[in-house]
Amino acid sequence: MQIIGKTKFNFIGKRKISFTISSIIAIIGIVAIVQISRGAANMGIDFTGGTALQLKFEKPVSLHDARKALTKDGMEVSLQEITDGNKLLIKVGKTTLATGVVAGTVETVLKKEFPANPFIVESSTEIGPSIGEKLRKDTLIAVVVAMLGIIIYIAWRFDFKFGIAAALATFHDVLAILAIFYILDKEVNLLLITAVLTIAGYSLTDTVVVFDRIRENMHKNMKESLTTVFNHSINEVLSRTIITALTTLLAALSLFLFGGEVIHDFSFALVVGILVGTYSSIFVASPLVVLWENRALRSKA
Repeated sequence: MQIIGKTKFNFIGKRKISFTISSIIAIIGIVAIVQISRGAANMGIDFTGGTALQLKFEKPVSLHDARKALTKDGMEVSLQEITDGNKLLIKVGKTTLATGVVAGTVETVLKKEFPANPFIVESSTEIGPSIGEKLRKDTLIAVVVAMLGIIIYIAWRFDFKFGIAAALATFHDVLAILAIFYILDKEVNLLLITAVLTIAGYSLTDTVVVFDRIRENMHKNMKESLTTVFNHSINEVLSRTIITALTTLLAALSLFLFGGEVIHDFSFALVVGILVGTYSSIFVASPLVVLWENRALRSKA
């Protein structure tokens, strides 16, 4: 199946534009990582510790009244209304109350505040501060190990330069997702990290397909310039890249539009990651290899 026929786009020739765009994304992403590591971003209770409850009310409930009632006792709360089914998602940050008591306190306060509007607890999650801190450290380790694994795998299968380029492109995708979440002040939680690692795998797969065709053409056309070989290879797999991106994007969009509030941010991260991952496979990974190879050739000359 081919969406487009033979193309002759000069992808490598646009590397200055793509590198400028990617540099801006990377800078914002690095700022986001620094803020996340400092806990200055919109951190979920997975990393800070706290309590999350999802309540289903019989009738619609006022967010203002619920927040006013819960903050009377000095609790740091975040409320999110789920319009489908009169549901309320309540997240309570660090508090002086003991773990295990917070959920009961919230229920008591709301029953007192809304006696004519009964509710049921659909889900309740509590995470201690020490566990949250450990999860944050383990998350950083997981991302670093993933990057090292990518470099080793690509270096073994192709070449060390290809491995570094693939790792940088994948790290670029991670930075892009974190940058957008930070700008939009979306919550950073374990679901986001799951999405990030998923996209890292997707981006790597897409990059490997491009690199595989490049390696094949480099052996066939040894007399042609690197720019010509890389452009020709990317154009050859462009139809496959577009089809892969569209099919995975349709699945992610379905989750985003119809998956419900619980996985809304997760699916949003997947949508962003698929778009960015497709872009980086073409406009980041391959141009980096060409740039590195050309510099090596000039230094030898």
